[in-house]
Amino acid sequence: MAFWQDKDKKTKVTSVSTSDLETSAIENGPPKYIAAEGLNSTTVTYQDASGAPVESQSPLGYQVSFMAALCLNINQMIGTGIFSTPASILSGVGSVGLSMIYWFIGYLLSQSILALYLEYAAYFPSRSGSEVVYLEQAFPKPLYLIPTLFAAKHVVFSFASSNAVVMAQYIFGIGGIEYTDWQMKGVAVAVYTLAYFVVSASTKWSLRFIVWFGILKILTLVFISIAGLVVLGGHTRVPDPQMNWRNAWEGSSEATAYGATNAMVKLIFSYSGYANAFAVVNEIRNPVKTLRWSAPLSLFLVTALYMLVNVAYFSAASREEMLASKQIAAGVFFEKVFGKHGATSALDVLICLSAFSNLLAVLVNYSRLLRETGRQGVLPWPRFWTSVKPFGTPIGPYTVVWALTIIMIIGPPAGDAFNFVVDLSTYPTNIFNFLLVVGIMLIRRRRKAINLPRPEYRAWNIAVGFALLVTVYMLVAPWYPPSTGATGGDVSFWYGTYLVVGIGLLALCVFYYYLWIDWIPKWKGYEYRQKLVGYEDGSIAHQLVKVPKAEVTSWDNGNNYSGHTQGRV
Repeated sequence: MAFWQDKDKKTKVTSVSTSDLETSAIENGPPKYIAAEGLNSTTVTYQDASGAPVESQSPLGYQVSFMAALCLNINQMIGTGIFSTPASILSGVGSVGLSMIYWFIGYLLSQSILALYLEYAAYFPSRSGSEVVYLEQAFPKPLYLIPTLFAAKHVVFSFASSNAVVMAQYIFGIGGIEYTDWQMKGVAVAVYTLAYFVVSASTKWSLRFIVWFGILKILTLVFISIAGLVVLGGHTRVPDPQMNWRNAWEGSSEATAYGATNAMVKLIFSYSGYANAFAVVNEIRNPVKTLRWSAPLSLFLVTALYMLVNVAYFSAASREEMLASKQIAAGVFFEKVFGKHGATSALDVLICLSAFSNLLAVLVNYSRLLRETGRQGVLPWPRFWTSVKPFGTPIGPYTVVWALTIIMIIGPPAGDAFNFVVDLSTYPTNIFNFLLVVGIMLIRRRRKAINLPRPEYRAWNIAVGFALLVTVYMLVAPWYPPSTGATGGDVSFWYGTYLVVGIGLLALCVFYYYLWIDWIPKWKGYEYRQKLVGYEDGSIAHQLVKVPKAEVTSWDNGNNYSGHTQGRV
């Protein structure tokens, strides 16, 4: 992987000077700590030098405004989840009252972890890539281990097939057309390819689409909320809108541990996306101030609408109807309030637009994470991952995400295989989320030890503690068996298979890491050193190079630890 060389002879690689990076070493600090400043922020980024270099001027520009940051989060949070998961959560917890409490708990969980992202952004205001950067900086030792693990996980699992499939199904639903599996897959490929072309062609226009769709989503949920309040007031054809509220706790005793855990997973899925804008931090001017307001606002706004939409659903249909219906919760609501005909088509259109905007927001997020992963030096061909030519967009990462998603749409058949592959990525994600919480405590301790200034934003300790409990819970809870037995999950085989395989894949990555970074170099007589490379579009990255042991001393004398030639930094 990382020891492969960039063999594209046509690539113009340039040396990078101090004026390009505004980088300096911290003389009295750890031996590999540097300071750098980007044009998007007046706050200095202090980071371990083994991490990807700070791009003082973002090659992707500074197109992300307050509204764009707000809508990047909103579009990823509001996908298809709020239209479908309320019934699943009700099934898991048993009662309408507990269901509403769970939605509020979901907000508290999300807010606690969001506070950590804000603190991380305050430490590294000129680095895009969110988790890629934060894990890289929190765990710099063993050198390149965490970046290698996260790179392997993120490259393999950077697909977003579920919303493309859902969108295809609802496109057929708009026309009332029956379809085969392959027809559905063909339409899913087409809509995802359209999203790929939109984001690849222009960052400016893709962000504009994201803002417009974000506003449309908010208006859609506002419409459902208002309609629900009208229903609750008794002004529609719904005969008894108070049916679920007279005894809101009915069914609570039917809840099981597995059901409650499954409901929590569904909730976290419905809220996921509140940190989407952190992937584009270096494309935001004054990012800490912007995200300090836009990120919590997006989460609060979505939470308020989620609660009101649930009130609408439970006012239109009884608990039993919601649990027994084969329709999504929004479908039950629209049919009860507006009838079967025009309402169904209108709902299908809204869900299609919601799914498409979610595809755009997720593509933007994944592309920045992959680009930053490529800049670390642990992936082959850094130019492919880093370059923003010819359209000023990270077309290499976009293409990888598109290709993986198309494979996931076409390859696995519906059912066990598809569910297993989707579940497979969740447990490694839970592990990395836990490491993010631990990492914030490690970074605080390191910075205090060398008297670095406090960040512009610092999460409350209670939020860190709460986030730690949440992430530990998500590591333990998936092991709890379903009430229906070991094969009672969403696959027909042992429910924990994806957990074991997910851990096994990470273990395989650790083995691979020691193989290429330690064992093979010792055997062949060389060591790795990082080299700073720059490209004609202004992008910069690290590239790992093999240095024979006989030349290591001269290399270290001629180059500093951040990859610059001595005397240029």
